[in-house]
Amino acid sequence: MVDQHMPTKKFQKEMNSGTASLVLLSVLSQSEGPMYGYQIAKLLDENRQDALAMKQGALYPVLRSLEKNGLLSSNVEPSVSGPPRRYYTITGDGRETLTRWTEIWSQMKSFVDNILEGESDV
Repeated sequence: MVDQHMPTKKFQKEMNSGTASLVLLSVLSQSEGPMYGYQIAKLLDENRQDALAMKQGALYPVLRSLEKNGLLSSNVEPSVSGPPRRYYTITGDGRETLTRWTEIWSQMKSFVDNILEGESDV
């Protein structure tokens, strides 16, 4: 018997991996200052509405990847309430990339919406 939830879980994972970088750059571009991972995860969870939240464990590899590619910078600061925290800030290249990715997202969203709503010439 085939688990009917497996295709959905795979699809959700693919959607999350495709949008996580865009979402994280956007959150950090709107932030008034640097943010640490748990703070970002909490904000995303508070704003998720009916969407499945990005798992906190998946957040950190994306943050590291964005930093490795020069789109974020980070610094570690001591914490009064626990271990040191790594704070992330969007870079100038990150802001430029966010602008381009937002345009791509808008085009893709429009394309997908048109197909799903039957407004294509298929």
